[in-house]
Amino acid sequence: MIRKLPTRFVDKVWGVKRLPAPFPHPSDQPIGEVWFEPPPELDQLLVKYIFTSERLSVQAHPSDEQAEAMGLADGGKSECWVILDAEPGASIAVGFREDITAEDMRRSALDGTIVDKLVWHEVQRGDAFYIPAGTVHAIGGGISLVEVQQNSDITFRLFDYGRPRELHLDQGVEVATTGPYPLDLSTRMDDDAGLLVDGPHFRLFYWQSNTSAPLPAIAQAPSIVIPLSGEIMLDGQRLGAGECALVEDLGSTSRAGNSLLLIAQPTASS
Repeated sequence: MIRKLPTRFVDKVWGVKRLPAPFPHPSDQPIGEVWFEPPPELDQLLVKYIFTSERLSVQAHPSDEQAEAMGLADGGKSECWVILDAEPGASIAVGFREDITAEDMRRSALDGTIVDKLVWHEVQRGDAFYIPAGTVHAIGGGISLVEVQQNSDITFRLFDYGRPRELHLDQGVEVATTGPYPLDLSTRMDDDAGLLVDGPHFRLFYWQSNTSAPLPAIAQAPSIVIPLSGEIMLDGQRLGAGECALVEDLGSTSRAGNSLLLIAQPTASS
């Protein structure tokens, strides 16, 4: 069974005036995100494209336990970013340069120096960053990426470059990890297949369909499949870049074509 997921286009002040192919641009507003409606079978996960023309806010997300303690209906949010395109010098920020106290984080969020206390990584196509809940992070301008995340929309903004949007200093400082980002949580898609995330909430693999690289074991169970390039025929249904589908068993599905796929699946404990 293959079922394509419906899309939703989301306006953002930091979005782009024209979405890249193959997406249409459905309004005269800047579009920042394209969401794929989570299937009921795997509603723990949300997949979205993000397109930036300027920096996003500095923010953090709670863990499941923190969200529950705060009385929030949604659970926590861990996520992974897979870079699709980046202008020269474009960068993302994850974690602090050194350990920071909650008081210093609050002060630096208020005066804007929090931006300089983060570690900014210049990125290029194929980079991937797993962002556990609590990690203070920001996406820079000039970047296109795919985000695979827990299906939660809880975001605590710490700093927003003077934009007239609500900040959440108390909650953000409360949930934030105060140290550097573990570099072993970042990787690259340099081979024909590989594991990007093996976390407590989801696993994420990549696989080049026209190679001899074996499919990951999780592909034999219901998964969300995201083509990053090219197109592939699955049991006679075309799936191409810019689309996303629930696939019941990719391992036993007839396949033809040349496509770089992301394959996402919630873990048993999620």
